[in-house]
Amino acid sequence: MLVFSKARLVILSVPKTGTTALESALGSRADIWVQNPPELKHAPLYRYNRFFRPMLDKFVGADLDIVAVVREPVSWLGSWWRYRQRDDLAGTPNSTAGISFDDFVAAYCRGQRPAFAEVGSQAKFLEPAGNGTRATRLFRYEDQAALIAFLEDRLATKITLARENVSPPAPVTLSPEVAAKYRRKHAADFALYEFVA
Repeated sequence: MLVFSKARLVILSVPKTGTTALESALGSRADIWVQNPPELKHAPLYRYNRFFRPMLDKFVGADLDIVAVVREPVSWLGSWWRYRQRDDLAGTPNSTAGISFDDFVAAYCRGQRPAFAEVGSQAKFLEPAGNGTRATRLFRYEDQAALIAFLEDRLATKITLARENVSPPAPVTLSPEVAAKYRRKHAADFALYEFVA
């Protein structure tokens, strides 16, 4: 998470949406750069609302723009699946080594997910809080140009992103049956992505 008090801007770090590269490019300019632990670095909106918003309201003001990036849901799960195939996860419950993408997504759609498929939800991450706190600007991961243009204008700086935290390459394809099940079971994630123009 990055906070820019003068620009009145908060950037939430939705996992697997390129925010590590954003943080590397902008972290030194931020007034607050939450890097660890992961539960705070990747604080979902409800955690931001509970722990960070009260402090920022008091010391910065209540009219901050909350920005987040949303990734196409199949691509998002594909990135998680590839990321968890890393050698350093081999033999752990989170490893997806030897698991097909179809099997990974099918496991993600279960009520009781195995550890390797427990990766959260973009819609849940950005679910508005009961007090009305919500992301005020959403950008598609696939439209980096719009995100960069907005941030360059808002922060009055040129931004060059490096590729970081990139998942190992692997083809990401789903059978029609699993794709339909994913869309049905996680309709909120697809609706969120389609909402972002």
